[in-house]
Amino acid sequence: MKIWIATGGTGGHVFPALSVATELVARGHNVTISRDGRVKKMVADGAPRGAHIAGIWASGVGAKSRVKQIIALSKIALSAMWLTVRFAFWRPARVVAFGGYASVPAVFAAHLWHIPTFLHEQNAAIGRANKFALRWVKTLMTSFPTVDGVPANTQTRIVYTGLPVRHEFLAAAGAPLPQGSKILVTGGSLGAQILDDVVPAAIIGMKNKKIFVTHQTRPENVSRLQRLYADNKIRANVLSFIHDMAGTIVDSDLVIGRSGASTVIELETIGRGAILVPLNINPDQAANANSFARLGGGFAVPQEQFTPKWLAATLTELFDNPSRLEKMAKKALVKNNAVQTICDEVIK
Repeated sequence: MKIWIATGGTGGHVFPALSVATELVARGHNVTISRDGRVKKMVADGAPRGAHIAGIWASGVGAKSRVKQIIALSKIALSAMWLTVRFAFWRPARVVAFGGYASVPAVFAAHLWHIPTFLHEQNAAIGRANKFALRWVKTLMTSFPTVDGVPANTQTRIVYTGLPVRHEFLAAAGAPLPQGSKILVTGGSLGAQILDDVVPAAIIGMKNKKIFVTHQTRPENVSRLQRLYADNKIRANVLSFIHDMAGTIVDSDLVIGRSGASTVIELETIGRGAILVPLNINPDQAANANSFARLGGGFAVPQEQFTPKWLAATLTELFDNPSRLEKMAKKALVKNNAVQTICDEVIK
């Protein structure tokens, strides 16, 4: 079967697409992956052997400049026209899109040629590009059991599939807590200033100084945080990048971080309690954090409520009652069979 996979924008969109592409190629299907220029190298490095790669023009239209918005929309329109022509000569049996503006051209072209189309939404609140493309989509596949913002009158089927994660997270599913009073602090690839400010201040204010902190931050903040922890006799490993995130989560009793879709699903795949602080300008992260909190896996804390006083009290209560950390980890654990579920849905 000929299958077209559309992705682009960020690694959060690309990795799930590559995971599904790899499985479809392994099942013997003819796969083409379209991507924009922002992720050219990422797709080239991660695409499975035997898959074809096609470039398109696409970028987000969220810029404040009207000129940049017009340019972005023009790129999307040109790519949609190009794919419409290409599908006339190489007609896929299915189109699978992994969200963002880079998915819109393929979804539109598939609609014109009446090709069954599947769209994956990463977050617990549907994004603008996916909401726009939904009118042309047969099936919406979701990372979370419920997704906010989907129009009530949509004719699109909604199927909960989960979000593909890397193999090392699947291998670590259900790993027991180290029970070493270990905290992982991670704000994503660029770190998060509020975590750098609040977490050390909270731990310094605690009576229990036995906590060990692994703190990922921006490169320019590493030295400052190392001195701050050392001066207050707090055991800490401060670094700007974590190469083995799965292993680091496994070696932690609690995670404090942002709530991007990948982060939340990785926590659910392994089974770790967390304190999640959504980026305050991102409704997607708030929805993700709330979904995780409803499982009982931890706390969804708005930035304005994430204070040293609140965090110190919460950490004290958790580490004084380790059985609660155990319960949070068990409630957070969600079986991840996303790759197989998505592929089964697409080819059935």
